[in-house]
Amino acid sequence: EPPTRVGQTAKGLTLGGFLLVILVPLWIVVVTSLSDQGTIVRAGGLVIWPEKLSFEAYREMLGDPTVRTALLVSLGITLVGTALSMAVSILCAYGLSRARSLGHRFLLVLLVVTMFVNGGLIPTFLVVTGLGGYDQWWALILPSAVSVFNILVLRSFYQQTSADLIEAARMDGAGDWRILWSIVLPTSRAVTAVTALFYGVGYWNSFFNVMLYMPTDSEKWPLQYVLYTYVNKGTGAPGQINSGFGTTHAQTAPLALQMAVVVLTLLPLLVVYPFVQKHFRTGVLTGAIKG
Repeated sequence: EPPTRVGQTAKGLTLGGFLLVILVPLWIVVVTSLSDQGTIVRAGGLVIWPEKLSFEAYREMLGDPTVRTALLVSLGITLVGTALSMAVSILCAYGLSRARSLGHRFLLVLLVVTMFVNGGLIPTFLVVTGLGGYDQWWALILPSAVSVFNILVLRSFYQQTSADLIEAARMDGAGDWRILWSIVLPTSRAVTAVTALFYGVGYWNSFFNVMLYMPTDSEKWPLQYVLYTYVNKGTGAPGQINSGFGTTHAQTAPLALQMAVVVLTLLPLLVVYPFVQKHFRTGVLTGAIKG
């Protein structure tokens, strides 16, 4: 039946309310990062409406070598980690999607079990450090390189690839590598893009592994851990005792600088999301329903 006016109005108000809940905090963070110290003091903290825009916080933040290094580290970890995770997940999902592959049922059950049962934090730490991962780049990537959930989503999608198309390719002499590269992946761009986004966001936002495997005041800290140290602990940037970014000296960092760091960590995701959002419906949802 056609929607009623009351129903349409209720839906619009509900969606508008959720939109405000998301956009208002983001607006406050951005506006505060663009405000000078006087405006922040008069507002009593977070600024809702700017009086005078100032980019001093961004200039001071980006002028600090610690932040620039952390930004490069985060980009490197995200790019390398996403590429590695996608390669492993695609190969594993394709192998599990082929019914005649060796031991695919046993491996599938083994993977599913790991979603509910794991060794815990201490055994993981002992394994990584025992393999020499302490203060090594790979310790920030390999322990979280594989997500069983993402593999299951990819597998479910790959199972829906036309069997006639695959058989026709085999009759033409194509092997599994050729089928995966020329048939399965081109017909699964949506789920591949969404899975890559999931992995990328996970690596970009990761900071807990840094607390475990990287020493204090390390130059290998990613941007998220700099944000954690600077905002949550109320101290200066790593490597600067009792000081803020650049030449600002204070026990607690100015609020504008804290919000500028938050904006810097959000900006790459805000740029990427619009290009991948269209794939969510055909990617994850379709794969989940068909699975």
